[in-house]
Amino acid sequence: MTPSPKGARGDLFDPACPTRKLLDRIGTKWTSMVVKVLAEAGPDEVRFAELQRRMPGVSQKMLSVTLQSLTRDGLVERRVEPTVPPRVHYRLTGLGHSLEVPLAALRSWAEENMPAIDRANATARE
Repeated sequence: MTPSPKGARGDLFDPACPTRKLLDRIGTKWTSMVVKVLAEAGPDEVRFAELQRRMPGVSQKMLSVTLQSLTRDGLVERRVEPTVPPRVHYRLTGLGHSLEVPLAALRSWAEENMPAIDRANATARE
């Protein structure tokens, strides 16, 4: 697979398009939660333990994998204090902040429409 030229838009319907993999990464509940927590922190940083505390149900490994992916994609900045044990801090980049708007809209849609989805699922089981 050859990378698309710099600045070119992807084609979601092309199986070789990296946009598909990006959507897989940013479309997870954990990514949405991390972005929300970091966006609420504004310019301040959030420590790993605080992120985990604010995201009930996330394992240490899943949070770590999610943060590594977001950092690699340039959505999150990571800063390590050389203490024992190391203190690791995270914050959104400008690109990460731009992701909060569409993710917030998706979260809002899900919360508003969950009752209708539940009714549809109940009807399908009957």
